[in-house]
Amino acid sequence: METTVDAAEVAKFEAMAAEWWDPAGKFRPLHQMNPCRLDYITRQIAAEFGRDLTGPLPFKGLRLLDIGCGGGLLSEPMARLGADVVGADAAERNIPVARIHAEQSGLAIDYRHTTAEAMAAAGERFDVVLNMEVVEHVADPLAYLTACRDLLKAGGLMVCSTLNRNAKSFALAIVGAEWVMRWLPKGTHDWQKFMTPDELYDLLRRAGLDPVDRKGMVFNPVSWRWSLSDRDLSVNYVTASIRR
Repeated sequence: METTVDAAEVAKFEAMAAEWWDPAGKFRPLHQMNPCRLDYITRQIAAEFGRDLTGPLPFKGLRLLDIGCGGGLLSEPMARLGADVVGADAAERNIPVARIHAEQSGLAIDYRHTTAEAMAAAGERFDVVLNMEVVEHVADPLAYLTACRDLLKAGGLMVCSTLNRNAKSFALAIVGAEWVMRWLPKGTHDWQKFMTPDELYDLLRRAGLDPVDRKGMVFNPVSWRWSLSDRDLSVNYVTASIRR
């Protein structure tokens, strides 16, 4: 079966697998960003499916795929909100880490070492696909996004985030995060694989999805917090799209 998995990219994350749940480790940036990501994700799901986030288990009855789940930083909160969660990752070493942490947390999550293409070919379908910080690591973004589209039921929602490609993103995501702050190992990201919001919107449409929203995720070095922005999509940003 053809796959969009980039073996070199997978190897990078397998090497860091044991550190997924260390908030001061190599995945510190994701831990810091996670509340901002969850804010966007939960609001988009609630709006699309008419759910009340203040109620108990607001996502009960929704089948959700976290593709590129890593150690489960998004899968676990989705399960706590009541969703039936499948976490999938092409990096095999991530899966036992995610499974053990979910068991320790008392959560039932279906973690699998597999790919979007394999799941689509097997006929898997979901109400929601979370596709966070993955598209910049695959070999063929259009083929990958098409597989993600195929994984959605009609009317299903995909939330997809990535990094913009410009001088600022190079300075912050590559020079700052990898070279200066050393939050991530050098070479974690390839700036050439970053894409502008317009480029991602175009790919989503070509994949058969209808983009409906996009926002920036902005880091404030003074408050040391991330927040959502309607205007600043210059580095990290997130989109929502629907399969009609």
